[in-house]
Amino acid sequence: MGGELNLLFDSVGPGFASLLLHCHTSVVEVSDCRRPVTVGLPTLYARDVSRPFPPDRSPTLGLLLGLLITLSAVVAYSAYITWQVTGLRKLQTELVDRNRKDSLQLLRIQNDLNLLAVAMRDMVSSDEPYPLTAWSAQFQRIRTDLDDAMRLEAGFAAASRTAEQSTFLTGNFNQFWDAVDRVFALAHDGKEKEAREQIQLSLQERQAALSTAVARLLVLNSENEEQAGQRIVQIYDRVQKQVYVFLAATLLAILLNGLSVIRWNRRLFARLAEVSERRSELAQKLIAAQESTLRYISRELHDEFGQILTAVGSMLRRAGTHAPEGSSLRADLKEVLQVVQTTLEKVRSLSQALHPVMLDEAGLESTLDWYIPTIERQTGIAISYEKQGVAFPVDGGAGVHVYRVVQEALNNVARHSGAKAAWVRLRFLPDALELEVEDHGVGFAERPNKRGIGLVAMRERSELMGGQLVFSRPAEGGTRVHLTVPREKAESYGKEDHSIAGG
Repeated sequence: MGGELNLLFDSVGPGFASLLLHCHTSVVEVSDCRRPVTVGLPTLYARDVSRPFPPDRSPTLGLLLGLLITLSAVVAYSAYITWQVTGLRKLQTELVDRNRKDSLQLLRIQNDLNLLAVAMRDMVSSDEPYPLTAWSAQFQRIRTDLDDAMRLEAGFAAASRTAEQSTFLTGNFNQFWDAVDRVFALAHDGKEKEAREQIQLSLQERQAALSTAVARLLVLNSENEEQAGQRIVQIYDRVQKQVYVFLAATLLAILLNGLSVIRWNRRLFARLAEVSERRSELAQKLIAAQESTLRYISRELHDEFGQILTAVGSMLRRAGTHAPEGSSLRADLKEVLQVVQTTLEKVRSLSQALHPVMLDEAGLESTLDWYIPTIERQTGIAISYEKQGVAFPVDGGAGVHVYRVVQEALNNVARHSGAKAAWVRLRFLPDALELEVEDHGVGFAERPNKRGIGLVAMRERSELMGGQLVFSRPAEGGTRVHLTVPREKAESYGKEDHSIAGG
């Protein structure tokens, strides 16, 4: 029963301290005691602790708005670039390429017209011994090629040429070929002289007019191609400028979003730092209040209840001496005396569990020398206790924290690990105090949902001392708790202001 009570009160942590602190001014009445004992505890919060922060406006809306603006700019610019590229492609395919193909057909027509000019010059020359009908086949071949070229050229030039221009060119060619047909008809009738006169007076002039019209169309195509090139250059320049504008706008949006994120992050980290500082301050006050309360209860149990039970035992012994030897009254008094002695031992054990008096009187090292064999007997776990280095004095406040860490770690071994052995190592280093509690039972990985407030309290205590608490897994399995406290903190912790302020 004594071991169960010890383990029960050994597990008191900061979470339970809040329950204890509900009674800011508590009255402890000792049964069988005539006078009440009143204890005034300080208030939970110090007067200099400000109220919680009012809720701030969330940055989510602003960040989402900035993201929406940036995405809208990207989508708008992508649509603009797509439109420009589509127009550029249309300009290149429908105008430039078509214009070049049309120019090739016009050159083909011009070449055929030149062939006709050479043939007509030979036909009117007096040096030619051949009749005019000899050129009929050549004219027919050129006419077939010209008709094919005209058909293709009309298809390429349909988008860039007016109907009047197309009608004019086609009409002139039709008139030219009608005149050619009349010349060859005269030649077939034996009227060579009249046919040559028609060539000189009509055909050559019509051919020259057609050559001039084709040349003008070529010049017009060249001008259109030059204008298309200028438009392409303008499109490229406009797109290039828009790229710079878009990049500038995007960089500006990214900069504004980045500055907003940086601003909110700074505020968030400042808030977290202040909340962490307040949390640490509150944890410090809770732990100090807890230790003060446990110390008070421990002293009351040890002094008041202990004295009462001792007095009751003395009175029972005196009463037993007055009872007849062998009487039932003497046996009953002896039995009651044994119950009182057992209760006294339990009260003293409970007092030591709440706050060992030895911790204030003899220090941390002696307290651990007493506590580890005690917990070993109570739990049945074989605990190996090792001390290394030259011991230096540990302040009472820091000693309480180290003792509570050992207490919580060994309680976790007894309750959760299932191990039959544990190792406690206390090292006095030149610049630090180190503590290790190790077991080879079930580690944290096998019981992820078993982490309670005790581990949080251990971390809080290590932070209050400016130390570092590390949980690791040994090679053999289980859990290793490693606490490191700087020597200056271990020696001078009580000289700093760690009390509950502003009561």
